[in-house]
Amino acid sequence: MEYSRPVSNNSVKITDSFWKEKIDLIKKEVIPYQWNALNDRIDGAEPSYCMRNYRLACEILNKRKHGEKTPVFPTEKWHYSPKEDNENSFFGWVFQDSDLTKWIEAVGYSLQNHPDKELEALADGAIEVLCSSQAENGYINSFYTINNPDKAFSNLRDHHELYCFGHLAEGAVSYYNATGKDKLLKSVCRFADLICEKFGENGMAGYGGHEIAEMALVKLYETTGNDRYLNAARLMIDRRGTRPYYFDVERNENSGDKINYVYNQAHIPVREQKEAVGHAVRAVYLYSGMADVARHTNDTKLFNACKTLFDNITNKKMYITGGIGSTKDGEAFTFDYDLPNDLAYAESCASIGLVFFARRMLQVDFDSKYAAVMERCLCNNILAGMSEDGKSFFYVNPLEVNPIACREDSRKNHVKPVRQKWFDCACCPPNIARIISDYGEYCFTETNSSLFINLYQSSEFTTDKADIEIISDYFKSGEVKFKIKTKRPFTLALRIPEWSNKYTFSINYSFVKKGYAYFDIPCNRELTANFCPEIRIIKCNPNVRENIGKVAVARGAFIYCLEEKDNGKNLHLLRLSHKPEFKIEGKFITANGYREQNIENALYYEYTPSEEEPVRLKFIPYFKWANRGENEMSVYIRY
Repeated sequence: MEYSRPVSNNSVKITDSFWKEKIDLIKKEVIPYQWNALNDRIDGAEPSYCMRNYRLACEILNKRKHGEKTPVFPTEKWHYSPKEDNENSFFGWVFQDSDLTKWIEAVGYSLQNHPDKELEALADGAIEVLCSSQAENGYINSFYTINNPDKAFSNLRDHHELYCFGHLAEGAVSYYNATGKDKLLKSVCRFADLICEKFGENGMAGYGGHEIAEMALVKLYETTGNDRYLNAARLMIDRRGTRPYYFDVERNENSGDKINYVYNQAHIPVREQKEAVGHAVRAVYLYSGMADVARHTNDTKLFNACKTLFDNITNKKMYITGGIGSTKDGEAFTFDYDLPNDLAYAESCASIGLVFFARRMLQVDFDSKYAAVMERCLCNNILAGMSEDGKSFFYVNPLEVNPIACREDSRKNHVKPVRQKWFDCACCPPNIARIISDYGEYCFTETNSSLFINLYQSSEFTTDKADIEIISDYFKSGEVKFKIKTKRPFTLALRIPEWSNKYTFSINYSFVKKGYAYFDIPCNRELTANFCPEIRIIKCNPNVRENIGKVAVARGAFIYCLEEKDNGKNLHLLRLSHKPEFKIEGKFITANGYREQNIENALYYEYTPSEEEPVRLKFIPYFKWANRGENEMSVYIRY
């Protein structure tokens, strides 16, 4: 079977005003801001300790090389702080290293878009520190290097060594692709070789508690051609969920209870998993690695498991905004159709992981539903995770917010009505930076004979088939123009957005399959596609109990919401009219509605029809909420 591959971010120039603004923001504001955060230079923000840990690890390694004995500190906890721990020990979460490596990955993608010698020099300096923290055997992890190197690989379930390796590998590949510099890549390959030795066919049958090493090893394999890395990824996937459970073995336990390992997706073998469970970020990182391994090994059973899991997520466990993971308890999936709005977790990282998963599925199964999910996540949940100035962030992305409840109700204290400058656990900000910087790599995929357009934005890109310029008004009018200069005949496949009930093309297509229209392109050609981004009223499956009698408003790729700033307090009293008379006013949508009048003072009283006052409602794109200070917000409205 022929599989597709992404058109490299190196080959794509985004010129679209909407996405270029976001990509430029990452370069100009987010990357410098996050570097300051990693070095604990943001006033009023939670300290990171990330660079402090790496530098301390370098000092300790240097002392050991010169025969000096260094102190040993505890390794049993997840988090360490100056208030509770020795001043010479590791500080922060056990996975703190990954914040730097995600930053390096974002820098790599940004340099592909915007060459910048000063930024490159800054990253080179960070990489020098990182590589200097590598032990002689190739091991890189500041937590164990500082606190107790003898405990390395002793707690794969909880202490994130393989997770940190995964982000390190992805950062190294990004930076190598951008600059051609292989210092970090070589260091990572030494670490990967150690992992292959430790967890190879004749080694420990281990796998990480927080997945990502699987897809990172595949990326290393794709970059270096070293089969050991692909095999290591396959072994980790094959071993997960088999008995005896490795997480029991490393503790000399025998729980025999798969419930303990649902959180880590390690409860049953992966090919038997039919429902997305446990920690949502871990889940989609695992499923992404599964899809990678299935593609490279032609493992049909493994890929079919991926299809089942993808469909379970997107048909029964995904918010309309592309958020996943509905509970703060374990940051996890719950049961089908359990999608509370005001208790939602919907972590930014989880939605990013779902994009990773969707693109990998698209590389094997050329179905537009995967690209539709990428678009839904990118345009809504992911963009909402960052403020418009790039200097504050959401970890959690709810669909309804009452600021009083966030403060007074402990069940909702994970929900913040305003974005935060940084986080003690800061996985989301650098994750947002890296995916937006790499946006170009999600737009186009290709086989030897076909080119797929998955996301539409003004851009220029080149492949061995053609040089293509796209002039897009996709978000506003739905018109997208293509100027194609062919190098050889090929097939062009254009995604038909699931939100577009009508569409036309300026030339005839050969056929439509799985949501893509296929065109034969024998020579230079211009082509115009017209989609229809009409305002839509969206209803939930009735099994989503929280939204009975409610609807959401959408236009094209964007989900809209109400904010108190425009509609007054008590958004729950608003109702959308059955004759809304929608009007697009710049970036906003207005509509006819009603506000229920609360005329009774009693808590309970005999039913009488409510009195309502006509109002003109104002909806804003969901990703723009909370950029005007603290106020109520709601995606859903009574109908």
